[in-house]
Amino acid sequence: QVQLVESGGGLVQAGGSLRLSCDASGSIVIINVMGWYRQVPRKQRELVAQITSTGTTDYADSVKGRFAISRDNAKNTVYLQMNNLQPEDTAVYYCKAEVDYGLGYFSRGDFWGQGTQVTVSS
Repeated sequence: QVQLVESGGGLVQAGGSLRLSCDASGSIVIINVMGWYRQVPRKQRELVAQITSTGTTDYADSVKGRFAISRDNAKNTVYLQMNNLQPEDTAVYYCKAEVDYGLGYFSRGDFWGQGTQVTVSS
């Protein structure tokens, strides 16, 4: 199995910055896609940004130009640098990874972290 642990959330004033990290561990063969999602109460979880193993990135329109996703394949870690944060960015941020994993025989699955709260005050 695979475990994802996020860190770096917190409280910040509008215009400030935060950097989220997500560390993956377990019987990992390769992490194909790593991404960040966010969710606010009573709304569906939405994609914020994702990055493939070769570095191709994709962003939600609402964060383009402000957020940057990156990954360290050697460490199985993905980062989300969030700049110029706004109150509407307040949410629980979740890390997701599409992983080929296993020992001896391999499977592919999606795994989620437990989430980290980001709160932006106006």
